[in-house]
Amino acid sequence: MVKKSEARQKEKILVTAALPYANGPIHLGHLVEYIQADILVRFLRFSGKDVVFVCADDTHGTPIELAAAKEKIAPEELISKYYGEHTADFSAFHVDFDVYHSTNSPENKFYSDLFFKKLTEKGFIYERLVELTYCENDKRYLPDRYVKGKCPKCGAEDQYGDQCERCNSIYQPVDLVEPHCSICGSVPVRKQSLHYFFKLSSFSQQLQQWLGGNKLIQDDVRHFVEGWLKSGLQDWDISRDGPYFGFKIPGELNKYYYVWLDAPIGYIAATEKYCKEKLNKTALEAYWQNYDAKIIHFIGKDIIYFHLLFWPSMLLAAGFNLPSDIVVHGHLTINGEKMSKSRGNFLTARDYLAVAGHEPEFLRFYYASHLTKALADINLDFEDFKGKTNNDLVSNIANFVHRTLVFINNNFDSKLDNIGDDEKFFLQQLQPKYESVIKHYSEYNFKEAVKGILELSSIGNRYFQENQPWQLVKTDKKKCHKVVSVAAAIVRNLAILSFPILPKYSEKILRLLGYESTKNLGLGELDKPVPAKKILAARIIFAPIEETILMASVFPAVLKVGKVEEVTEHPDADKLYVLKVDIGSGKQKIIQLVAGLRPYYKKAELLGRNIVVVSNLKHAKFRGYESQGMLLAADDGNRVVVVSPELSQPGDLVYPEGSDPEKIASSRKQLAIEEFYRLNLRVNDEHIVYGTKPLRTAKEIISVDAAEDAVVR
Repeated sequence: MVKKSEARQKEKILVTAALPYANGPIHLGHLVEYIQADILVRFLRFSGKDVVFVCADDTHGTPIELAAAKEKIAPEELISKYYGEHTADFSAFHVDFDVYHSTNSPENKFYSDLFFKKLTEKGFIYERLVELTYCENDKRYLPDRYVKGKCPKCGAEDQYGDQCERCNSIYQPVDLVEPHCSICGSVPVRKQSLHYFFKLSSFSQQLQQWLGGNKLIQDDVRHFVEGWLKSGLQDWDISRDGPYFGFKIPGELNKYYYVWLDAPIGYIAATEKYCKEKLNKTALEAYWQNYDAKIIHFIGKDIIYFHLLFWPSMLLAAGFNLPSDIVVHGHLTINGEKMSKSRGNFLTARDYLAVAGHEPEFLRFYYASHLTKALADINLDFEDFKGKTNNDLVSNIANFVHRTLVFINNNFDSKLDNIGDDEKFFLQQLQPKYESVIKHYSEYNFKEAVKGILELSSIGNRYFQENQPWQLVKTDKKKCHKVVSVAAAIVRNLAILSFPILPKYSEKILRLLGYESTKNLGLGELDKPVPAKKILAARIIFAPIEETILMASVFPAVLKVGKVEEVTEHPDADKLYVLKVDIGSGKQKIIQLVAGLRPYYKKAELLGRNIVVVSNLKHAKFRGYESQGMLLAADDGNRVVVVSPELSQPGDLVYPEGSDPEKIASSRKQLAIEEFYRLNLRVNDEHIVYGTKPLRTAKEIISVDAAEDAVVR
């Protein structure tokens, strides 16, 4: 082990989040934890800390077998499928793991065997005959998830054989009242088998000392665990009879590690993968047996027992580091109710992303505005969600940022001025508020950090409003230039302080202000001048949301591929063309559009071209000519590029990937132009995206040769 007496280098911090189970999608309840952990990690990095963030899919155990059997595929195929979905979902919500691994990995097998060997050598593992539930119909032992019944502690019905979802009690399958086989429904019998047990009861005193000496553990969590310690710990059955999807115990023909033995070892296995690839070290050398390393776990309150009793006891027995902190969060409720498929409020990450205007960062902001280091449930109330998004994020923060930068673009050729002594003094008065936000982040009190950020944005808005630059620019342009340059400095500091919560939004703002990358940025930038001599052209990034997730399920715009059949110049407008467009179907196959494309395209460049038409837009007149829709074009402030599907035909529907095209096509709603703009279509990696979903036809994903984040309208 690395000794404390050795020369200390920069403190290493390892952050983990609980391993999601690989038998279903990531839902909004899961995301509370991963967003919470990601916010802390991003803050630590901005604070100059050496931090690594790891996680993995939890891939073993009975539920995996059940789910795979239901889909009629092998367990390996099932976990591979969910690994792809989980990593895509985390990426969509900007959860940035250094390593996202799997417990079904060589590293996890190695460390599971190592733990078993060490614990056996030290006398902490023994064998004992146990009485198990056995299904005579299916000819197999029934581990926890293959048997259901009433909880022996609180009487809750339809509980699995390991833990009650109502009272969180831990028990054995044979303890269930009125059990039945979850495969065939028959009543199981009891049958004996020789199992391996871990002497959990030997660690009561050491666990008590650890809890008593660790002031970071939440008080309510400590009280939970101390209650279990006082009632006496039972030795822990760490083996399961086959068939079982997991790691076979060395030397055994048909016995496997119980999933809760190898699952937390997945933290070490993921760390090992990182260390091998990035540090040329082992996980033990760098983190798990290095006294100068700090380990922080984020978990939900339903797995306290495993993480504050089983896991630390295993670490103590094997001679590994104990976690420095275990941050426990509550459950997520939806509009005051527990998430449930039967209630219709079970919402996955992908359900959220499929809804109009629901940016991933809206959810990050909402969660952050409720998260503290307290064991409290979070309620996702959609009216509150809409209000916080529109009033706090859009109207307060985003509005101040946009009005400041646009004013500089329009009135000072996008150039910033040097800040004088008076302006410097004003900015220095804000330092205590920056420090307060930083302190709240460091204490996991993201709710108060958000309040501090909003206060700073309000100060910026008030400063802008009181100085009235729209008037000042007419009477004292030099002073006005300094005023808006001060506002730009506040914008930069807001972007830095918001970065842990709103990484993509903050990154876009910082790029406008001259930062090429956020990779090497930190909190030290708060004291420095804004680097840009000339800022980039500002554009709206966040728009208000009109409907909440349960209110909007169908993409409201009916987009169709059209073909330009005729192009004429508008006789009374220098910038307008009048187009005749074939949209392939409907009562009116040929429609008329008026488009402001004359500065960008010659008539010959449009004639015969495929375009995308908003066919359910309310008709409007432009200098006497009716436009019966609108064509889509990407606009980055410098170029306008018409969207032109190459493989599709007139009449083909254009829709967000994953939506139901038939539902969209059946819409009879006429959209106002403002409603269409609120869809906030934009360019991402040369694709047109709605939220995070690319627009496509049945034949192709729609591409456009336009700048990143160009607005599509």
